[in-house]
Amino acid sequence: MDIYFAALYFFVYSFLGWCTEVAFAACKERRFVNRGFLNGPFCPIYGFGVSLVIVFLTSYRSNLVFLYIASVFLVTVLEGLTGWAMDKIFHNKWWDYSDMPLNIGGYVCLIFSLIWGAACVAIMNLIHPLIHKGLTFLPHTLGIVLIILLGILLIADTCVTASAIFKFNRQLEHMEKIAAELHELSEQLGENIYSTTVRVMEAADDIQEKTQDAVEELHDLRQNRAKIVRVKAQKAMEEIYERRQDTVENVREHIEDLKRRYSELNQSTGKVTKRLLCAFPSLESRRHKERVSEIRRQLKEKQKK
Repeated sequence: MDIYFAALYFFVYSFLGWCTEVAFAACKERRFVNRGFLNGPFCPIYGFGVSLVIVFLTSYRSNLVFLYIASVFLVTVLEGLTGWAMDKIFHNKWWDYSDMPLNIGGYVCLIFSLIWGAACVAIMNLIHPLIHKGLTFLPHTLGIVLIILLGILLIADTCVTASAIFKFNRQLEHMEKIAAELHELSEQLGENIYSTTVRVMEAADDIQEKTQDAVEELHDLRQNRAKIVRVKAQKAMEEIYERRQDTVENVREHIEDLKRRYSELNQSTGKVTKRLLCAFPSLESRRHKERVSEIRRQLKEKQKK
């Protein structure tokens, strides 16, 4: 098999894989969901997976047992490596089989590997011969043009999608920092309120003590002396309270500004990111899990409206 047909197989099965994912999502959610990593109608992992099986296992097509076992092995390795690589590059886990039995890191699991193996056997013996025959009717020059054009579109789509993901990660990082600062300021505000209350209470106790001392020590001049002490203590208490109140107001204003910025970031999620969150329901950020869950929850609320 030459590179020409291998490239055509890749694009054909990438498209058929995308169709399969969309059909599955439509049955599950009763609506259209553009599944897959890319924006266009391609799921490259399907194209690579089937192409690998065709390249390495075509000569074993008549041996169904070996074909099945080898297909299970190939697609499992491909899915595991793809999931692991995308996790390391984008710091997001795109699918998760952790709740499935006999899984490896949540990237692959035995049940789905067995299903993929059966699908590969069916493709090799039923579907692929028809597709190969259909591709032989395609003029060679036209096929090369299609490969070049589709290749350019695939590369451009990959760049756009990757850029959107990196931008989304930066957005999540900013949201995480604001959330941490909000938490810190909330604690600071609480401490200021507590400190002000304690100081006011202490000042009130001080007023009472000094007034009592003035009454006891200066019985003859108790009214004038007590009034002077009371006024001074009251003034000191008011100064303390005003300083604390200014601090509290500044903190509150800063908190409101942070909340506004957080809300703006939360609302600035791009179209590509929104599509990916819908396309990968179990997508999980390694570093900002809570922020992704919050954005996904808001997207679901908007869809309901």
